[in-house]
Amino acid sequence: MFQIMIVDDDKNTRRWLRAILSRAGYRPHTASSAGDALELMKSIHIDLVVLDVMMPGMDGYEFTSLLRDCLCDLPILMLSAKQRPDNIKHGFLAGTDDYMTKPADEEELLLRIRALLRRAKIASDHLITIGDTKLDYDTLTVRQGNDSLTLPQKEFCLLYKLLSYPDKIFTRIQLLEDIWGPDSDSMEATVSVHINRLRKRFEDNPDFEIITIRGLGYKAQLKGAEQ
Repeated sequence: MFQIMIVDDDKNTRRWLRAILSRAGYRPHTASSAGDALELMKSIHIDLVVLDVMMPGMDGYEFTSLLRDCLCDLPILMLSAKQRPDNIKHGFLAGTDDYMTKPADEEELLLRIRALLRRAKIASDHLITIGDTKLDYDTLTVRQGNDSLTLPQKEFCLLYKLLSYPDKIFTRIQLLEDIWGPDSDSMEATVSVHINRLRKRFEDNPDFEIITIRGLGYKAQLKGAEQ
């Protein structure tokens, strides 16, 4: 059972989140301040943090920055009444993984938590399984049934990125910066070349395909998940 820590100085918010998470099958723990949260983390394994921004003492931005400075990659979802674009930008720059504004829709909140936990598991396991296809990050290998193929590093990382977020559209610039690095001299056309190579390699794969979104970029689509 995933253990989720709620960090919020508002008693009613803590109660509401605890009820939602308990009904969804999670084990919630609550803290009213960043200091209390740090103490709790010493004794309990936490899988994800739902974090308020405005709290006495250390605020949510500072708490997130502290965790990231300590190389803690725990998934963090900021849930705040602060709705201005610069507030949200501040949250992501501090190191949060997602940001929602209050009042939050219960269903959307649970969907985002589920997505963050899934990505965290993929990152820790270095393994993606989609149908009969398995991607092993440590060996750069794609296995489908009894067939195994080791890809060049950039091709593998590109495919791994797309399949980590099925149906999410990535622009060429995003993929270029994520896979080749922000200081790379490579051009956007490099992404297109690698996408075409991946399409050719996996054109008969029964589990996924790579879709071009005209004018935007690319996404991985699971077979059988077409709209």
